[in-house]
Amino acid sequence: MSLYTKNGRPLQVSGKTVYSGSGRPVGRIRGDKVFGPDGRYVGTIVGERLVYRSSQSGSIGSPFSAAGRGASGKANRGSSGISGEEPDIPD
Repeated sequence: MSLYTKNGRPLQVSGKTVYSGSGRPVGRIRGDKVFGPDGRYVGTIVGERLVYRSSQSGSIGSPFSAAGRGASGKANRGSSGISGEEPDIPD
């Protein structure tokens, strides 16, 4: 699965875990939402994009722990016209 932020920054996906381009754990996929290691809402998957929607920010998942990964060599994609904000992704 290819996944990008709203502004086109590439993310890595391994199983149900999402990592930043530098390999830091961002969150786990549950349905169409991604929840951070602390269980807080990170964003919603819309097509190949991860978008933060404040209307869904009250959602809570289970905390988890994941080891980091190697950095990604993927190129950025252009910005999308999807409604929502850029999620706060560590890099």
